[in-house]
Amino acid sequence: MADASPPFIAFSVLVLVIIGILLLIAGKKRTDQHVSPYAVLGILLIILGIVLGSDRLIGYAFLAAGVIIAIFDAVKNRQKK
Repeated sequence: MADASPPFIAFSVLVLVIIGILLLIAGKKRTDQHVSPYAVLGILLIILGIVLGSDRLIGYAFLAAGVIIAIFDAVKNRQKK
């Protein structure tokens, strides 16, 4: 398999940043919802997994950790409501 090329990595990070900005803009309209620290940590780990994807072990480890933390945060927030 071929490694991820730098333009693909840059494009992926750019798309995630755009999505984050759109969520922040949409979130300013709602005052009752806040982004939890676990969600931020999960997103950062997923971005690190994409950026460090050339080394599969490290990239997949960061991706897996980010997804697990995001799922944990979603379940925690679901139980809170």
